[in-house]
Amino acid sequence: MIRLTLYTTLGCHLCQQLEGLLARLGNAPVTLERIEISEDDALMARYGVRIPVLMDAAGRELDRGFEPERLAAWLEARGWLNDKAWQQIQCRLSEEDKDSEVSDGEASAAVIRHGRRYLG
Repeated sequence: MIRLTLYTTLGCHLCQQLEGLLARLGNAPVTLERIEISEDDALMARYGVRIPVLMDAAGRELDRGFEPERLAAWLEARGWLNDKAWQQIQCRLSEEDKDSEVSDGEASAAVIRHGRRYLG
């Protein structure tokens, strides 16, 4: 079992994204102790612009864990990374990048007439 602390606040969509990634990328069940930072001025000062922040039992923190690459590297350094799940996510991210490149190419072929944009 992987036990971590998550510094969060109500309605944090990035925290939800992190939790979803963590559930997929962990090689064992993950237990999170969620710390609500909005109820403590010191926690707000420390984590207010950094959430979500994960902390392991040794007190090492991870900012921006909602970024798959950062979370995977952090988990791997602790021996907690599910390699197969990480490979699947990397493939999906690679496909999204290719789709984005196609979309960018299409957007450059757009023509603007009378203030409206038409794709070529």
